[in-house]
Amino acid sequence: MLTVWGRRTSSNVQAVMWCIGELGLPYERHDIGHKYGGTDTAAFGALNPNRTIPVLRDGGDAPLWESAAIMRYLAGRYGSAPFWPPDGPARAQIDKWAEWAKLNVSLAFTGPIFWQVVRTPAARRDAAVIARGLAAFGRLMDIAEAQIARGGYLAGADFTLADVQFGHVLYRYFTIAIERPERAVLRRYYESLVARPAFAEHVMVSFEELKAE
Repeated sequence: MLTVWGRRTSSNVQAVMWCIGELGLPYERHDIGHKYGGTDTAAFGALNPNRTIPVLRDGGDAPLWESAAIMRYLAGRYGSAPFWPPDGPARAQIDKWAEWAKLNVSLAFTGPIFWQVVRTPAARRDAAVIARGLAAFGRLMDIAEAQIARGGYLAGADFTLADVQFGHVLYRYFTIAIERPERAVLRRYYESLVARPAFAEHVMVSFEELKAE
């Protein structure tokens, strides 16, 4: 049995939970972080000295933290091709896009855009920061659009771990109050994710509790 510590409104937790859902694994999850607290306890510190979420424990194994590492572990232990191939070169082609999504897409969206638009009071929002963020994020979406147009998914013709790492950002991107240039390929790709039961359950989660008052 997998145990996950982390609130369901955390985007990093959502990515891990979506991965778990796609793999069809049994789990239990504990709301930790933000309004739920718990990250400052000695028990949680023993799980993750960084006191960040998510944290995963697989049975009696040592706890894992950092969402990308958790997902690679889950895919490696419980997944198979084409989601996560055993062949090193084939897996690396997926992993490079997953890493790109984690280190570029998620960071470019979360701080400059989502935090400014949703988690910052309206009176303190910086329109210039948001505009620069949208421009930078748009360049990444141009890359994604071109890549998806070639194969249908981010790493090629099949749904893989790279789509989980990339696609979980899109629910918030397509639902917050920002201007979005029309990208037909990206829109169709997003709609295909919405149709996946695990995406609907674990990613399409209200972020109302995160909104600044």
